[in-house]
Amino acid sequence: MSLIVLGTASHVGKSMTVAALCRALYRRGIPVAPFKSQNMSLNSYVTVDGSEIGIAQAVQAFAAGIEPEADMNPILLKPKGDSVSQVVLLGRPYKDVQIRDYYRETDTLLAEAVSAFERLRSRFGNVVVEGAGGAAEVNLYDRDIANIRLARSLRLPIVLVADIERGGVFAQVYGTLALLPEDIRPLVAGIIVNKFRGDPGLFAPGVAKLEELTGVPVLGVVPFADIPLPSEDSLSIADKRDRKTGTPVRIAVVRLPRISNFTDFELLEEHVAVDYVPPGGTLSGYDCIILPGTKNTVEDLAALNRHGVGEELRLARERGVPIIGICGGYQMLGRRIVDAGIESENPAEYAGFGLLDVVTAFTGYRKTTVQVRRRATGPGPILPAMGEVDGYEIHMGETERGDLSEAFAGEGASTPDGLVFGTYMHGLFQNPGAANALLAYLAKRRGVAFEPVTAESTALGAAASYDDLARHFEEHVDMDAIMKYFIDRRSE
Repeated sequence: MSLIVLGTASHVGKSMTVAALCRALYRRGIPVAPFKSQNMSLNSYVTVDGSEIGIAQAVQAFAAGIEPEADMNPILLKPKGDSVSQVVLLGRPYKDVQIRDYYRETDTLLAEAVSAFERLRSRFGNVVVEGAGGAAEVNLYDRDIANIRLARSLRLPIVLVADIERGGVFAQVYGTLALLPEDIRPLVAGIIVNKFRGDPGLFAPGVAKLEELTGVPVLGVVPFADIPLPSEDSLSIADKRDRKTGTPVRIAVVRLPRISNFTDFELLEEHVAVDYVPPGGTLSGYDCIILPGTKNTVEDLAALNRHGVGEELRLARERGVPIIGICGGYQMLGRRIVDAGIESENPAEYAGFGLLDVVTAFTGYRKTTVQVRRRATGPGPILPAMGEVDGYEIHMGETERGDLSEAFAGEGASTPDGLVFGTYMHGLFQNPGAANALLAYLAKRRGVAFEPVTAESTALGAAASYDDLARHFEEHVDMDAIMKYFIDRRSE
């Protein structure tokens, strides 16, 4: 059988709940696959066959001990701005659409999603389904293919997750259940209260009251846990805390308006102070500046120019501060961007920041999505120390390098001193070798001691973090009540 995990709102912990369930089943030897029919996120992942899915479903797949695949997230929406999103269907770019036009395809996309779910269920037997946002968005019921219409198609038991940290948990749960359609409400088999701070036992009267009000059992009160796993989307940036307040090494990641795949830097966050600096915020005083990926290079470049970021980068360059561009950030560091109307509505050329002798052209609706393994070949004090690294590319546009060295074998570009370089490789700094190369240089420049990175705790395949998550979940949730919804084939 299978189970649907819905939420009272966005960011209540649905993704972590699904990952925890997948790991708990995996630890019992029970096969399971994650599934989210429609995800909206700029943090994505490339599967072995080059399909693009939401990074949360990749995390959940690794928690389940299986390889991520397109059926786990058949519809991925990547916002580009002005109510336009790129639709990725079954792992491949489908089209850019205005949201009002997207809703016209609801029936077709729902059918695709249900087919993907059935393929997973036929292979794995068990599927943990994640909803999107809040389940009780009554104005969307006729086109909600991630929650209500999907639940109506699948007719699976539902667990409702609420976030007590944000307050109003009784209204969250009671209001959501009251607003669910009459044919969906009876499917709700349990409630999980998430992100509790303090002693969960103190909430026992609250549990009793929730069950009295709703008639639905509370399956657990899960305490807040800071377990390092990749972030799902931009809402997670607000949750980031400085884990290394005592370190003098500081890295600025420019918080682009359409920032994507900022999970690239979460291993660095565990060892030094990483600040996500919005356009207009000062970049002075940082030991390193990183321009991350973006869903719209042209518009984000314009936003940075309006705030004078180009001048700050040039001043940082004069001070010898390392400047690194990843994907769209790499494109921005170049001399010029030629857009044939792919990134923006009108064909035009745009001046980049000019710190790298490269030119990027967007000439067609083609996207590169591939896993890669490369050796760092660029000059300077940082790149040669990285060795071989793993990563993945997700980008539109092609970049031509001028009279510069490659940063990595067959890709990227670096200035002769190696202090400015760019690459299309997401996941670069999830490699301990790459993280150590950068952090050792920054620490030496600061004149402070450096403790090498030895663990890949935020890497997608980090088994220890998944096990910690499952143990934490199982300690506070009635697993016997949940396990009855899954098929144990170990005795077959």
